[in-house]
Amino acid sequence: MKFKLFLFFLLTFLMVACCKNEAPKKPKLVVGIVIDQMRYDYLTRYADRYGKNGFNRILKGGFSLENAHYNYIPTYTAVGHSSIYTGTTPSEHGIISNNWYDKFLKKSIYCVDDNNYITIGNNTKNGKKSPKRLLTTAITDQLHLAQNMKGKTIGISIKDRSAILPAGHTANAAYWYDGGNINTWITSSFYMDKLPKWVEGFNKKNNADDYLNTTWETLYDIKTYSKSRDDNNVFEGKFTGQKSPIFPKDLKVLRTKNGNFNLLKSVPAGNTFTADFAKAAIIGENLGKSDVTDFLALSFSSTDYIGHKYGVSAIETEDTYLRLDRDLADLFSFLDKEVGKDNYTLFLTADHAAVHVPAYLQSLKVPAHYLKTKEIRDFLLKTTKKYFNSTELIENVSNYQIFLNKEKVEFLGLDINTVAQKLADEVVNFSEIYKAVTARTMQTTNFTTGILNSLQNGYNQKFSGDVLMIPYPATLMRGRTGTSHGSGYSYDTHVPIIFYGNGIKKGSSTKRYNITDIAPTISNLLQIEAPNGTNGIIIDEVLKR
Repeated sequence: MKFKLFLFFLLTFLMVACCKNEAPKKPKLVVGIVIDQMRYDYLTRYADRYGKNGFNRILKGGFSLENAHYNYIPTYTAVGHSSIYTGTTPSEHGIISNNWYDKFLKKSIYCVDDNNYITIGNNTKNGKKSPKRLLTTAITDQLHLAQNMKGKTIGISIKDRSAILPAGHTANAAYWYDGGNINTWITSSFYMDKLPKWVEGFNKKNNADDYLNTTWETLYDIKTYSKSRDDNNVFEGKFTGQKSPIFPKDLKVLRTKNGNFNLLKSVPAGNTFTADFAKAAIIGENLGKSDVTDFLALSFSSTDYIGHKYGVSAIETEDTYLRLDRDLADLFSFLDKEVGKDNYTLFLTADHAAVHVPAYLQSLKVPAHYLKTKEIRDFLLKTTKKYFNSTELIENVSNYQIFLNKEKVEFLGLDINTVAQKLADEVVNFSEIYKAVTARTMQTTNFTTGILNSLQNGYNQKFSGDVLMIPYPATLMRGRTGTSHGSGYSYDTHVPIIFYGNGIKKGSSTKRYNITDIAPTISNLLQIEAPNGTNGIIIDEVLKR
């Protein structure tokens, strides 16, 4: 009798132990959330003002990487979204900027333009897009391949590039917003021949009109926005028709002089509108309801438009994130109800961060600079005239890169590497340029640390220029109001990365991780092959085993 009782308890123990070691079930839905231009310190600066169910919910219940960075230059939207989802840098995936000079076509190109396709959803040219310039697979592609093309992948963002590039080459759809006087969510014939009924239905509801026939006032008493500068200051941009950049902002009046429905992109309601469409997609496409894993790649863009106009320390920026926190709380609650709390995994990050307004920094005697493209081009032309007796050696200057006219260099009997090196040596004498290296140096030297390592990760031998320049910290090419991004300095590279949900531990880490580590980590969670260009690592400490 005692032996039988012992045997019973032994078997029970083994069964429990076996169950505990059983790998967690794969999620029914993966949601990738990218918040355009979100600095890491927005999590900490506004922490006491966020509610319990938005940012704080996933921070408390998920795993936060507190020292995560971009490891390349330039830190722009298209590059960031591509790197998050491919697990690699521009050196491999080929998206070297939002726009760049194509030295083969001899013209500037946009990252997702593709005249082989037409707009689906209206009669404009704004849907002539595809992911063809993304040279590697994305995690969304790998999930489709692993499931023999079963499951659905949907990309959603107000910006076309932020919807298209994350969704990859095999997506079922990518949708973006066409504002102006059009006011429709659209797609490309790359994905389909006509809009699904649920998209047509969403467009007919015209929620955008409702959002714009209101006034943007602060969510709370404006006197409580102590984390930000005073409302009326010279460092912020204004909407056309405003005398000063202050609250309240009468959107119904302002829309008439600010692109009508385009105004929605530059106010917090643009994020709410995007979340509305995402929820409609989850229902309309039955995401998370099948026996395989679906993927929703969701990007909030209004944070970027607002950040560009007002800067890092504006009340408008603070109010935008407090409202986004509510939008996220509502989205998470929706996922709980529609997909199930244990049935989805999400990650939240940003495609880049941003610098304080340089003019503001200058007012505090902090080193900061503005650079004019014409001035640096004139300097370069004087240099080539002085050393090579020609002003025709430079074909293009853009994205802090110099593209040489190789035909002219050869015609004059010059050596391309000699010309490039002389320009690199001389351009560091220009007041706002801090470092400069040639393409030859990028190809023959291995920089393992520092900002030159970031420059090298962003250098693509086939597409990048012949000389690459790095400005001083806090240097922008724009007017003296608002801000931007693009550098390899920490104010642009340090972003949140939070994992949450099915298969994710609770906790945080101060270890240094790169943005390229997200894709291999999610791939490992899903037990699929990582994207084919991935050079990131699996962040094992975030995963339940």
